[in-house]
Amino acid sequence: QVQLVESGGGLVQPGGSLRLSCVVSGRIFSIYNMAWYRQAPGKQRELVAHITAASSTNYADSVKGRFTISRENAKNTVFLQMSSLKPEDTAVYYCYKLPGPGGPGSWGQGTQVTVSS
Repeated sequence: QVQLVESGGGLVQPGGSLRLSCVVSGRIFSIYNMAWYRQAPGKQRELVAHITAASSTNYADSVKGRFTISRENAKNTVFLQMSSLKPEDTAVYYCYKLPGPGGPGSWGQGTQVTVSS
């Protein structure tokens, strides 16, 4: 099973930016389909963005135009660039390897993002 380690969370003011990173173990990262999810207090975990092995992307409506998911296969890393952050973006953000190519699904431990003045 692959291991995923997120970083880059923190406290940011409304309108600010953060970039989350997720380093993934394994020698075949390039074939993994990856995603970022988030979970706010008292709410269900929700999909934020998804990127395929071919780098096709899709986004939740709530983050379209503000967030960008990308990957760097040479570094086994997937990123989430977040801009124009809003208080409602406050959540724990999780990196997720989707089940399929490369094996079963696997979650990271999460990183807290807090948007507040």
